[in-house]
Amino acid sequence: MLCGALGIVFVCRGNLTTAFWLMVVASVFDFLDGFAARMLKAYSPMGKELDSLSDVVSFGLLPSFMMYSVYRQAAPLEWMSFLPFILVLFSAVRLAKFNVDTRQTKHFLGLPTPTSALLVASMVLYTQHSSVWQSWFASWWVIPALTVLLSALLISNIPMFSLKFKNLSFKENAIPFSFLLLCAVSVPVIALTGRHVSLMLLCCCGLYIIMSGIFWISGHHRR
Repeated sequence: MLCGALGIVFVCRGNLTTAFWLMVVASVFDFLDGFAARMLKAYSPMGKELDSLSDVVSFGLLPSFMMYSVYRQAAPLEWMSFLPFILVLFSAVRLAKFNVDTRQTKHFLGLPTPTSALLVASMVLYTQHSSVWQSWFASWWVIPALTVLLSALLISNIPMFSLKFKNLSFKENAIPFSFLLLCAVSVPVIALTGRHVSLMLLCCCGLYIIMSGIFWISGHHRR
């Protein structure tokens, strides 16, 4: 939560790079607190609520501020510049849904808020390192369309695989292992081309969504 709050401060100061890294640190903490809770068997209703409240700030409000910071100049009307904040509302709904939905024990239903936030943050930051990406992002319709798409994915019932490994069996964790393997291959390839680290994270988040979509479609075909 503190990383998210500080990230918003840096966005307001025009420092998107620091805001990006604060979100990355927040996502590491988000993974580690769940991992520690499972290892120590230290579950509690209070911890569950604190986790969701922190996620609303770090993965709902912060990415919305980041999109707003780059869209306010491109928005044709002033009121449209506030459209990115719709993402906060749907992120909150997604988190509340997760807390009460007993079906999401082995996989997620809908896009996890950290993935949505990291996708936004990497896209926004990469605009500072790619003129092509910057000109594309400057189009008045891109960020509203991205906001609507991510909001729909957040509250959808599309199954998204989880990276919470219960054991080291490849057979039982084939999809997450395959995802990590592809990320491990793609990251050095992108690094060798001299691209910014934000593009690596963008590709990993995009790969997660694509693989989850394939997992969902193949599940429907089996039925």
